[in-house]
Amino acid sequence: MKLIMAIIKDGDNERVSKRLTDEKFRVTFIASTGGFFRSGRSTLIIGVDPERVQRALDIIKESTTPSENEKEKQATVFVLDVDEYRQL
Repeated sequence: MKLIMAIIKDGDNERVSKRLTDEKFRVTFIASTGGFFRSGRSTLIIGVDPERVQRALDIIKESTTPSENEKEKQATVFVLDVDEYRQL
C-alpha cells in the first residue's frame, strides 16, 4: 500500500476530493497553512494500492488550479510506502 499526502490550495479541495471519491479513492483532509504566501491549504491523505497511484496523481494534477504566480505550485505531493495498515 502507498500513502499519498497532497498539499493543495483550499479552493481546489472540494473539486479534487470529489473527483478522487468519484473514482473510489478514500480521502481524508486536514486544513493547514504554509508556503511562501502563508495562505490556506488543505492536506489530503489518500491510502492507495500501488497500481492506482498514477491515477490518483493524474486526478490531483488535472483538478488543481494552475498558479498565476510562478513561485506558487499547484500541489506538493508525497508518495510514501506503508509497511502496515490497520483499521481499529
